[in-house]
Amino acid sequence: MGKNRSKRRDTNLFDSDDDDSMSSASTGISEQTLAQESERVTSKDHELDMFLDALYEKRGATREKALLGLVDAFENHVLLEFVENKSITLLHQFLNSIKRGSSKEVSLASRAIGLLAITIGCGSIAHEIMEECIPNFYQALTSGSDSLKKSAILDCLAVICFVGGEEVEEKEKAMKIIWELIHPKSGSNVTLSKPIPIVLASAISAWSFILSTLNPRNINSQTWRESISYLSTLLDKDDRSVRIASGEAIALIFELGRLDKFSQEDTGFYENEKHEGAKPPSGGFTYVETLKGKILSQARTLSMEAGGKGSAKVDLNNQRNTFQDIVAFIESGSCPEHSVKVLNNCNHLVVSTWIQMTQLNFLKRFLGRGFLKHIQDNELLHDVFDFTPRRKDNLSIKEKRLFLSPNSVVNKERTQYLNKRRSWTKDWKQGHFKVGAEDV
Repeated sequence: MGKNRSKRRDTNLFDSDDDDSMSSASTGISEQTLAQESERVTSKDHELDMFLDALYEKRGATREKALLGLVDAFENHVLLEFVENKSITLLHQFLNSIKRGSSKEVSLASRAIGLLAITIGCGSIAHEIMEECIPNFYQALTSGSDSLKKSAILDCLAVICFVGGEEVEEKEKAMKIIWELIHPKSGSNVTLSKPIPIVLASAISAWSFILSTLNPRNINSQTWRESISYLSTLLDKDDRSVRIASGEAIALIFELGRLDKFSQEDTGFYENEKHEGAKPPSGGFTYVETLKGKILSQARTLSMEAGGKGSAKVDLNNQRNTFQDIVAFIESGSCPEHSVKVLNNCNHLVVSTWIQMTQLNFLKRFLGRGFLKHIQDNELLHDVFDFTPRRKDNLSIKEKRLFLSPNSVVNKERTQYLNKRRSWTKDWKQGHFKVGAEDV
């Protein structure tokens, strides 16, 4: 028994030593990994702080390089910890660059502000960013003619209102600034000239992006009475990006369901080659129906446009696809469903309304290569699209049934929504929504 007890003691001692050894090795690896990770994070934070310090330099090239570094970091990471206590300092330095910088510096600073707002997310800080930026942006948009600078500021203005706008009046104020750039004759600033196509397309997209956040009941009908009539004239412009942006804006207005709020009997609507000298039909509802018919005809033509000399195939296909979706929507009331691949073996982001399409297209374009990173890790985008990436191989059988099955709750809710939309469209076509009728 003594020998057996001795053997057990030796065995326990060996096991203990082995466990201690493995534990020690594991701890060593863990500490080493943590140290490396800590060093990497510290190094990254130090680099970001150096970029921030460089924004105080007098030399424009130095500030541009720092802005480029910060923009790259904002695109590739969701820098919540970095901006937590530095957001207002960053904002003020970005605004200084907009006030005194070159065209390139202004464009980078505008982009940096937009990325800062997307990183911060909704709340008081985002609202403060919007309030401080709008006066500076208005000044920049109504003076000078630099298209690169104006396009960047328009994108940023749309983003900060999308994230930080809390009241309808605030958003409509920004939309009015943008609309006066789209249609200079509509505003009081007589010094504004017609924007070149790249600025016009950016302005229409920015205006639509903010519009996508408004409740149709709260839209000021007097302010936007002429918008869809004017947008329909832009479908005949030579520039394809302007046509696409205008088409998407029109589809969004159709989906909001208050076409009468965005149109008026305007003789300017008929002053083109096809309708020269024609008079608008009398009667509000008749006018809206006529306008709708004209837009549908334009959309059909653009959805089948043949490629001409010098026509980029990608741009042409983009136009055809966009207007095919618009035609289908106007005719059926259903926005075609689109899905976006986020990660391999991961559930797709699915959008099935023009509101979602408008927001998705704008954010994809604005974030560029940073879109996939932000749609994976940024809670703001998760809230906007009601979407959280999930790896399919990690889902339980119950979760797969819930999210992926054709009979899943998610798919049933989407089907119910589309059915309601079709029913609404049928009623609308039958005249249940009369011009000037009150919202129900």
